Amino acid sequence: MMIISLAEWLRSVEASALATTIRQSLWLYPFLEIIHILGIVMVAGAAILFDLRLLNITFKIPVSQMAKYLLPWSRRGLFLVIPSGILMFITNAEALAESGTFQLKMILLVAAALNAFIFDVLVFKPHLKKSEAEPVRSLSKLNAVFSIMVWIGIISCGRLIAYL
Repeated sequence: MMIISLAEWLRSVEASALATTIRQSLWLYPFLEIIHILGIVMVAGAAILFDLRLLNITFKIPVSQMAKYLLPWSRRGLFLVIPSGILMFITNAEALAESGTFQLKMILLVAAALNAFIFDVLVFKPHLKKSEAEPVRSLSKLNAVFSIMVWIGIISCGRLIAYL
């Protein structure tokens, strides 16, 4: 069994026919960027609107109703963000893997996912078992502030990758 280094694997991914086709196409990479941005709008937009509701800054719609409406849009956005992000990554895999900005974006994405998981398990599901009239616990406000900050960081890093 042959073991290859991460750098070798990244170079082979970058040299693949798919990565080469995307890189050499006049319209394919820009199309992927547009799809990626549209997905980010869906994921982060829904998350931030939900967070603003948790902070009582926006709509007075019950939290469970906001979740039923917004969170499916966020999930749909993932179907755009993940494949387009992977396809853009493979075109410049080695340089991106070495980029501190890209690494920070990946760390922030993990932080966003963990924050969403913690919110779902420790705050939201227990809240649904109680009366909707009961206010959402203060831990949800901490989750919401963290979520907004992380999404701003993710979006900022994504934009800055091209410049740093």
